[in-house]
Amino acid sequence: MRLQTIFGLIIMTAAVSACGENRGATPNPDVLATGGNSDEQELNDPNRSTIWDVFNTADAEQVTNVNRYLWAASLDVLNFLPVQEIDPFTGVIVTGYGTPPGGGRQYRATVHISDPALAARSLRVALQTSGGNPVSAATTRAVEDAILSRARQLRIADNKL
Repeated sequence: MRLQTIFGLIIMTAAVSACGENRGATPNPDVLATGGNSDEQELNDPNRSTIWDVFNTADAEQVTNVNRYLWAASLDVLNFLPVQEIDPFTGVIVTGYGTPPGGGRQYRATVHISDPALAARSLRVALQTSGGNPVSAATTRAVEDAILSRARQLRIADNKL
């Protein structure tokens, strides 16, 4: 029984290794022009893909570590806006139009948290009016300051536990 298992493994290994050979393919015209070895040039071809390309993360989507306090504070401060899209892996929150308490104009917001640090450089807020016009820099800065203040409050409350 053991001999049959070993023989089966040898047959499977030979079959799989034969799959990688491409003996009947059309010769590469670059190889014919240069007189080089086609196998050598195929191995050096930058467009050649292998099974190991699956594990290559160079082309994978960028994942950002998001500060959890900034994330929670953004959702808390902008809770009057309906959330349309949310992606905690890239740190993006996109809201729909909503009216702030005591306000008469509708706004929408896009928040991007780009760093795990609890700092102003980690937070970007873009606000628009319902007409599609950007909001003044002072208003945007006030919303960013409110989010940062709330994030600090959440962090302080978390340390007291």
